[in-house]
Amino acid sequence: MATVYIDRKGIDLDHEAGVIVLRLDGVRTGTVPLGPVDRLVIRGARMIAVPLMAELWRRGISLVVLGGRNGGVQTLVQGPVHGDASIRLRQYVLHQRPLERAARARSLVLAKVTAQRRLLREGLQARPDARKPLLDAIVTVEAIRTRLVESSTEQSEVGALTLDQLMGLEGAAAAAHFAGLAALFAPALGFTGRNRRPPRDPVNACLSLGYTLLHAEAVREAHIVGLDPMLGVFHQPLAGRESLASDLVEPLRPRLDRYVWQLFRQEILRPTHFTKNDGACLLGKAGRRSFYEGYERFVPPLRRWLRLACRGFVRDLRAGPSGTQ
Repeated sequence: MATVYIDRKGIDLDHEAGVIVLRLDGVRTGTVPLGPVDRLVIRGARMIAVPLMAELWRRGISLVVLGGRNGGVQTLVQGPVHGDASIRLRQYVLHQRPLERAARARSLVLAKVTAQRRLLREGLQARPDARKPLLDAIVTVEAIRTRLVESSTEQSEVGALTLDQLMGLEGAAAAAHFAGLAALFAPALGFTGRNRRPPRDPVNACLSLGYTLLHAEAVREAHIVGLDPMLGVFHQPLAGRESLASDLVEPLRPRLDRYVWQLFRQEILRPTHFTKNDGACLLGKAGRRSFYEGYERFVPPLRRWLRLACRGFVRDLRAGPSGTQ
């Protein structure tokens, strides 16, 4: 199965006999067969016809519409809801058990921090000239990782890290990680740390786009197995946010960070691919094409990880104390 990217300003999209029909200014410019498609990512479209959206839903094809200055998700449409509501009921029960949630959240944060350490160590090998900032970051991340490893995993009040404590440790590790990561990029890129809404430099523009695409992948996999993407274990419920998808993406973020680093390290993307508009840094169309092509080569193992993580979560919910078999 394939992901199709349609990135063209002013394009109209419709459905006829199993194909996506593309029109520009009323003139038919092409078609895309729906048969091999499981994900459709659209940017710049003027109109997406209701018959096309209905057909995508019927086939279970995920629709992601990107837009706005931030390039974030404007629309996210999945296929029919999974028929086993008991999965979601067990998920809701788990949400009322803070100790169980914290134990799961700890595993997610530990996996993320371990991946951050791995990337920083790789960066140190590649850039010994940036030894100090990278070593400083590694020391901080390693200390946080040790704290997570040593913390109790027992579901008791004694020794267990709370969700608030985990959030604090995750935030401290992220700050150190990006401080170290900044040393890997050319100063001309202006990357000194994470910023968004809007991203203000080329690196953050790519990170935001990549995280957005990964988040949509996580929503899709959660939806397929019958989980409620809105209800996480680490991220609190927030209107309009798929908190479970945010949870699932956390351990994968350092791998996306590495992908972005390689894009600039290999000069696949350069400053000339970007423009500034009202303080926002925007990736141009040629750059987006390169980003999408590289992303599709990079992402298959991450899709598999998300699929297995969601299936494993469902197995745990069914086998756990949240109800009878």
